[in-house]
Amino acid sequence: MLKRTLAFIYVGLAAAGLSCGGQKATGPAATEFDAASAYGFVKKQVEFGPRVPGTPAHAACADWFVATLRQWTPDVVVQEFKARAYDGRPLAGKNIIASFNAGAKDRILLCAHWDSRPFADHDPDPANHFKPVMGANDGASGVGVLLEVARCLSLRKPAVGVDILLLDLEDFGEHANWRGSSEDSWGLGAQYWAKNPHNAGYRARFGILLDMVGDSGAMFPMEGTSMSFSPDVVKKVWTVARGLGLSKYFLDRESDPLIDDHLYINRYAGIPTIDIIDYDAGRGGFPSSWHTAGDTLDKIDKKTLEAVGRTVLAVVRQEK
Repeated sequence: MLKRTLAFIYVGLAAAGLSCGGQKATGPAATEFDAASAYGFVKKQVEFGPRVPGTPAHAACADWFVATLRQWTPDVVVQEFKARAYDGRPLAGKNIIASFNAGAKDRILLCAHWDSRPFADHDPDPANHFKPVMGANDGASGVGVLLEVARCLSLRKPAVGVDILLLDLEDFGEHANWRGSSEDSWGLGAQYWAKNPHNAGYRARFGILLDMVGDSGAMFPMEGTSMSFSPDVVKKVWTVARGLGLSKYFLDRESDPLIDDHLYINRYAGIPTIDIIDYDAGRGGFPSSWHTAGDTLDKIDKKTLEAVGRTVLAVVRQEK
């Protein structure tokens, strides 16, 4: 994601019932968010290596997503698309969509990007500036939470329809040393999907984007672009988090507006979508591992995954 704030505010794995570790889940607790399972999904992605578009790791991880999701729902779509990077190079992407309660008219959209950044261009060591990022937090954490949510939804059907959208080509934006100006070089998969949804005329009540939701000590403010487009959705989600006793993660203060996938979903698809993202202006913005070689599995905290996952699943469950 683009870790630059906007200069202006826009006004307008296992079968169902099995955890990722292969343990049989039984009883009512099986339908509730399991932080250990979510962590296992993050770990599995990292084991493929950096999921940089055009690499074998990227292709293998995409296949694993599809196979895993199809154990929980037959309604899985792979949306292949072409795009161009900020420097003109051609890119091939895959957005992956898994739907639950597919026949329901009223729907909720849950999304995260699954690719990892090809450049560790904010690493303190310049030697790493053209090396790929592992993306344990920036990419895999949000997807890990959504895969665990998907597992839970497969065991207890939601009252509304839910679409889980794994977005590709999010993090191939301009290199920090690039001399051009390419803000829209970010979120290429979101831009494509928002203009070409997997179902023509697709609508959802609202959307929730997860980005960098696994770091220890994460803080999720009311992100500025979300507040501009979708303040009611922010209020809904933050109220649920507060009711779960998770206010130490979900802060009652607004942040700078950010460019992320939700911007394009709001702008082009017209779906009110918010971003749950770790950002704190007081510490300089994003986590210290952001776009560095240090974005590795050891940065992932199960408690943070649990806080986000419980909140998202509770929001879904309360919709009727």
